[in-house]
Amino acid sequence: RRRGILGPLEPMPMTPSTQPRLLAVLAHPDDESFGPGGTLALYARRGASVHLICATRGEVGAADESLLQGHADLGALREAELRCAAGLLGLAGVEFLGYRDSGMPGSPDNHHPDALAAATPDAVAARLVPLLRRLRPHVVITFDPIGGYNHPDHIAIHRATRAAFFAAGDPSFPGQGLAPYAPRKLYYHTFSRGFMRFAVALLRLLRRDPRRFGRNGDIDLTEIARQDFPIHARVNVSSVLDVKARASACHASQGGAPQGGLAGLLIRLTGAKEPFMRAHPPAPDGLRETDLFDGVELD
Repeated sequence: RRRGILGPLEPMPMTPSTQPRLLAVLAHPDDESFGPGGTLALYARRGASVHLICATRGEVGAADESLLQGHADLGALREAELRCAAGLLGLAGVEFLGYRDSGMPGSPDNHHPDALAAATPDAVAARLVPLLRRLRPHVVITFDPIGGYNHPDHIAIHRATRAAFFAAGDPSFPGQGLAPYAPRKLYYHTFSRGFMRFAVALLRLLRRDPRRFGRNGDIDLTEIARQDFPIHARVNVSSVLDVKARASACHASQGGAPQGGLAGLLIRLTGAKEPFMRAHPPAPDGLRETDLFDGVELD
């Protein structure tokens, strides 16, 4: 039995039967690097097999024409950017679900027949279950219930991942002939609400509208700050911040990781520890983990 892989543990040889397996299920290329990229890189460097399932290729949006040269369309460009980032983060594999980017809330893209946000959680979960059974992750991570900042695709993949997490171990749930497999732990990547409230106050002090934050001014920080999710785990990623920054730079069409301005300041102040809410097993009051594999028995 092995409890955790990040603490002061005795060296342990990694074999296929003892190697920790971590799976991130996210919505778009760049979610992995701009979000829990430090956690993904850290576990990969500690010997874990780290995989990513990306629901869309980020087809909605805009990119500089110079970046599109050599790519059939924006989706192809963003897939190439993701594969660049995955190599730097040390991911063992990337899988796409094949849905279309839904755009931000209220946009016509929400209703495209192939949009992720237009699919039912059960339909998306049915695509996820065979992947979970094949990859057999010990730990699964995805977005929090509001998708971090209320993006419809983030919320959709959160709901589907939660459903698939439990369905994967259910023998009655179909899964392309693969044996049922129940992952051990489910975490939601989230933000510190205390720091969010600080950011809202700071923006107002600087006479900027916190309801129109972000590259396109379409993120309402005041609404995000109102939604309070408990933080049960903080993973110290200070040793791989340079890796996360280089992976983020792969996503040039999305501006890379912000370096200047308020967004860059917030990243520098909070980036050393990535916070997670534990969804399963249910977290006892006062839980404070530093290793997502704490207590996991590796098979």
